[in-house]
Amino acid sequence: MRALQFDDLHLFARVAQLGTLSAAARERDAPVSQVSRALVRIEQACGARLVLRSTHGLSLTPEGQTFLAYCLRITSTLDDLEGEFAVHSGEARGLVRVSASTVVAQYRIVPSLAGLRERHPRLSVALEVSDRLVDMTRDGIDVAIRSATHLPDAVVARQIGMLGRALYAAPAYALAHGLPQRPEDLHAHARVVNTAVPALNQWPFHGNGGTVIHVAEGTFASNDTNMAATMVLQGLGIGRLATLVGDELVREGRLVPVLAEWVDPQPVPVYAVTIGGRHRLPRVRACIDYWADWFGRAAA
Repeated sequence: MRALQFDDLHLFARVAQLGTLSAAARERDAPVSQVSRALVRIEQACGARLVLRSTHGLSLTPEGQTFLAYCLRITSTLDDLEGEFAVHSGEARGLVRVSASTVVAQYRIVPSLAGLRERHPRLSVALEVSDRLVDMTRDGIDVAIRSATHLPDAVVARQIGMLGRALYAAPAYALAHGLPQRPEDLHAHARVVNTAVPALNQWPFHGNGGTVIHVAEGTFASNDTNMAATMVLQGLGIGRLATLVGDELVREGRLVPVLAEWVDPQPVPVYAVTIGGRHRLPRVRACIDYWADWFGRAAA
């Protein structure tokens, strides 16, 4: 086998994980032709056909599967080695790819970035925002900020905060339609629901001897939590929002709480999640340490 560069291994692994040359090119901010030429050079160095191309994307040959396994093993070792040397240098530097929901990104991560950069000037952050869970391996995510009660065994997770939810409405909606006095009154009101995460439409209330669930059927719906909050702000209906959003808007006078004495906020932990030993990388650890402190101060 002719000499390969370490970056060749990283590139092949990302092409295999993403499934298309164009996706790998976008990730590297490089022309597709450059990635294609690199793949040809890698195959020539290996003396084997590693990838089959079709109109539907890429698939690996048996030789490609074998090569991918070695690529992942070697790149993981290189990440560990980088971490060891960086620990001794005491410097966190490089790009950290972060995934977060719309709400957490807007109200926690983005406000923290200036302070993070001030503490670690050689760090860069690429933020992927989505209310849906991402595939961290396929999407090349270093840290995913997730609220959950259970996480897969294969991940490393550090709790950095808590997230609760409550019901809110705009003052204009309350003036025009009044507000429910009991959970059962919700059936007579317009509700804003989330189509991306159906579980968010199960609204919990304190009941006799336990929790009572109201399954909200929306007059208005969105697959984006930020847009759902905008609908509530526009007076379109009552919505269940994260308290880190809703409580701030209540303080600003833009929302009012609904059924506050009945709502069970069911706070859940917020975790910084990593996979494949990436928590040991100083650039990743620096972000997680900072956000653990930031979430705590922001909630105070």
